[in-house]
Amino acid sequence: MSRTKKGFDLYTLFFIAPAFILFTLFIIVPTVSSVYYSLTSWDGVSPNIKFVGLANFKEIFTSARFGNALKNTIILTVFITLLENIFALGLALAVDHVRWGKNFFRSAFYVPVLISGIVSGFIWKIMYNYNFGTFNAVLKGLGMQDLRQDWLGNTGIVLFMVGIVLIWKGVGYYMIIYLASLQSVSQDLIEAAQIDGASPWQRFKAITIPMISGAFTINFTLSLINGLKVFDQINVMTDGGPGFTTETLVYLLYKVGFNEGRQGFGTAVGLMLLFIIIVLNTVQQKFLRGREVQM
Repeated sequence: MSRTKKGFDLYTLFFIAPAFILFTLFIIVPTVSSVYYSLTSWDGVSPNIKFVGLANFKEIFTSARFGNALKNTIILTVFITLLENIFALGLALAVDHVRWGKNFFRSAFYVPVLISGIVSGFIWKIMYNYNFGTFNAVLKGLGMQDLRQDWLGNTGIVLFMVGIVLIWKGVGYYMIIYLASLQSVSQDLIEAAQIDGASPWQRFKAITIPMISGAFTINFTLSLINGLKVFDQINVMTDGGPGFTTETLVYLLYKVGFNEGRQGFGTAVGLMLLFIIIVLNTVQQKFLRGREVQM
């Protein structure tokens, strides 16, 4: 018995070792190194690394630029998290109730997910263009020239225009999760409620939503994390502008760390972002998990 147990442990260790080594090299070591570099004024190139203690974190808490990036990140995250899930659930319900072409619609709505963030950013940047973009061309064709504008140059709406791109790209992914969860909803409960005279909204509110609560937890968690780490579309479409109106925490990290040669400060921003993600995700998980229906 002990030989079998020992042999099993050795075989288990043999199979786990490659993944553990890679995880250590690419996750644990960089994370620990980041803590060290966040306490320095390293420029990312020079072999001379000056230790500055908590100076980078002090600058973070007193920096107007960091505060602006944090505000933009929160606004963008809330915007896409709510709308992505609303549209994804709506599409899932629509696809779940169609009689013909269910696989076609499911695939069609999922196609934007397969497009890279860089490519989707370029596509929508062209569509938003003031002179030859699709949006202004449609408005002109409808005789609504007064509504035409520079969609990515208007500081009042540019952040939301980027958010629309993110929603368009991600909604299909969340739709698939909701659609899979809808398949597990008991039709017996739906039919029983229908016989008792419950309206479609009452059936949806009292039966469907509680039964797919696990999908809400998954999708809101993924949306939150993806919203907090948006980079590709902002890099391609606005470069953080106009001004700093679309500069998020991830983009601030990139700009100061690589463009401005302040790797130490950029690393400190990255650690702050990690802390924010952990805190928000923990709170959200606690809130949503407590409302899940145990199957």
